[in-house]
Amino acid sequence: MKQAVVAQEEFQRLLQFYKVLADETRLKLIGILASREASVEELAAALGVREPTVSHHLAKLKTLNLVQMRAEGTSHLYRLDGEALRTANKELLTREKLASLVEDHADEAWQQKVLRDFFVGDRLKEIPASRKKRDVVLHWLAEQFALGRQYPEREVNQLIQRHHPDSATLRRELIGGGWLARERGIYWRLPPK
Repeated sequence: MKQAVVAQEEFQRLLQFYKVLADETRLKLIGILASREASVEELAAALGVREPTVSHHLAKLKTLNLVQMRAEGTSHLYRLDGEALRTANKELLTREKLASLVEDHADEAWQQKVLRDFFVGDRLKEIPASRKKRDVVLHWLAEQFALGRQYPEREVNQLIQRHHPDSATLRRELIGGGWLARERGIYWRLPPK
């Protein structure tokens, strides 16, 4: 669960980054500020927009810490923070990071599809032949056992048979896959991997 929260936070951070940069005026501002410092007045003249519009866009860029401001007399001069841009690039825009943001969602969607394909309600229609699909079903089945509780074999069979008649095969698969453990006829669910 904690990993899902972190992934969601990273996804939101990446989304915010792209939302801020997904504007022509802000990209032009970054381009100007990458080459030199400029005041709001100078930026407005260079872009052909009003000063309040420039201030609005600068505020958006500041939320990502991409723009720094320094006072010079009564003027405020803005510049691109190149280090913040490099840091964002390293943290947010790596191939692995971008892929990981969708993998969790794609995997979860695929697992839900497998469960829909192989279950009618909570009854397993058939044990999947594919190892990957079978693991999804076994994971679901393992979650029907309470963590921290011990089950005699008879009770394990009854619980499995609520979902599929072949309790022997599924029981062996649950043990072999590391979802359940067994000792002297007593079974218990192992913590998630």
